[in-house]
Amino acid sequence: MKKFLIIAATLSLAACSKVNLESYEKIKVGMDKTEVEAILGSADNCVEKTLHTNCVWGDESKNIEITLVSDKVTLYSKHGLAN
Repeated sequence: MKKFLIIAATLSLAACSKVNLESYEKIKVGMDKTEVEAILGSADNCVEKTLHTNCVWGDESKNIEITLVSDKVTLYSKHGLAN
């Protein structure tokens, strides 16, 4: 029974992923990082560079990558999301 609950919880979390085409289409150049986080939640990985920050939501098979300058979206792309 315990294993069943763990599996069910894991599947429900995966189903609730905000890394999807609908969320991606809400992202716009110029948005604040806080606006992006309201749509996608916290990034899974962010790397700060000298003049910008690259953040990724999702994993290698399905993700949204956003480049921020001064906490504003300047570039964004998707990988593995249905068109």
